[in-house]
Amino acid sequence: IMEFWKKVQSSGWIYPTVILCIFGFFSMVRPSEPFLTPYLTGPDKNLTVDQVMNQIYPVWTYSYLVILFPVFLATDYLRYKPVIILEGATILISMLMLLFAEGVLAMQFLEFVYGISTATEVAYYSYIYSMVSPDHYQKVTSYCRSITLVGYTIGSTLKQTRSSPKVLSYFYLVTISLSSTSVAFISSFFLPMPSKSMFFYKSNVTAILQVAVTNGESYTSDIDLQSSQTRKIALERTSHSVGKLSEIHSNGLKKEGFMMVLLHLWDDFKECYSRTQLVYWSLWWILATCGYNQILNYVQVLWNHIEPSQNFTVYNGGVEAISTLTGAAAAFAVGCIDLDWTLWGELALGILSALDAGALYLMDFTDNIWLGYAGYLIFKPSYMLLITISTFQIATNLSMERYALMFGVNTFMALACQTILTAIVVDSKGLGLDIVTQFLIYASYFATISGIFCVRGLYILFSKKYNQEKKVRHDGINSTEVPPVEDSLKNMNATKM
Repeated sequence: IMEFWKKVQSSGWIYPTVILCIFGFFSMVRPSEPFLTPYLTGPDKNLTVDQVMNQIYPVWTYSYLVILFPVFLATDYLRYKPVIILEGATILISMLMLLFAEGVLAMQFLEFVYGISTATEVAYYSYIYSMVSPDHYQKVTSYCRSITLVGYTIGSTLKQTRSSPKVLSYFYLVTISLSSTSVAFISSFFLPMPSKSMFFYKSNVTAILQVAVTNGESYTSDIDLQSSQTRKIALERTSHSVGKLSEIHSNGLKKEGFMMVLLHLWDDFKECYSRTQLVYWSLWWILATCGYNQILNYVQVLWNHIEPSQNFTVYNGGVEAISTLTGAAAAFAVGCIDLDWTLWGELALGILSALDAGALYLMDFTDNIWLGYAGYLIFKPSYMLLITISTFQIATNLSMERYALMFGVNTFMALACQTILTAIVVDSKGLGLDIVTQFLIYASYFATISGIFCVRGLYILFSKKYNQEKKVRHDGINSTEVPPVEDSLKNMNATKM
């Protein structure tokens, strides 16, 4: 076993991937999560539904928004591992507070801590790219994302194995979650410390090139490097750039280095959002993710309204497990669909967003918990399918660095929209609407998104068709009005004769 473990550690990419997957798996095995609302409103915490919905849950949204951008920069600057450790610690603290803390104020602080853990998830999904070569990106991404899905599914299924509250109380479910997240927290210390990152600490080649360009230097092409003289010049420039790089990092990242990174990020930001198609894909991402997070945050309150948990053996865990697996299958299917997404993609966003709106209207107007579950089983996989398409379209047009930046900006904007929506609709200091009225607004929100992208999708289709017809007419006119060169020469010779 020791020999095998040594081989794993020396493999380069297997060891950090294994440790990261262990962290991802155990951090997501939280059987208490699909039943948080019944737990808080039950005898264990004895809070009211209004307190949970209007005073406690909104804190997560606010804290997530405030912390996300600083965490995004700190994650790259600290090189991921410390932030992953922070994620494990905050999840662990959340579970401890869920077990032992009581009262509205304590639960609000719990939501604040949980907002930190959610914001730090960016480190989990970024860490591996600083540890492995691009040849392994697809493989390790698949492993890390799928293992979190398996962990979440097992956690949801574990809870659903009980047939009544007498078999396994919510308190013990939180205890299981605490044990699992403790393993995740401990495993985070075994992650290797990356030597590079996407923005602040890059690989040697990228960093040298960046420093060289910053100092007004340029490199010759590969063909030019064939000459020994040019090689010598290139080596001198490289040596000079390495010296500059060492100077910058000799006592940590200096102010000018930090400002250089910020300027680089700003230039990348302008480049990303100057492309019309990427702007529309990002717009859907922002709007839909805002609505999706609201649904996930408050769907348990709606289910509890339709069928109070004390009167019904709830199946929240089973529904979450099935919807997650179905969504994963739908997302996987995207890679098997041969479709021109640049032409049909935005219309697909509009049509499936209409399906989401219909599912939410069903959940809102029904008095049957099974129809409420059915609406959720339509909504969540549909969103996961669409976000995969949107992510794929954005990623294929950007480098890894710009994709990370765009992902961060889109997520931040989605949270900003969600914060506004929460402050107006949910918060007790705003309208403080009841859960049925809230879901009516959310359904109408997705209907509006559908209308925007259906119109945009039809515009793209008709524009494409119009341009094709115009091109055909133009080619036809040219073919009739402009005689071939051979015919012109023949006519000229005939005239002379």
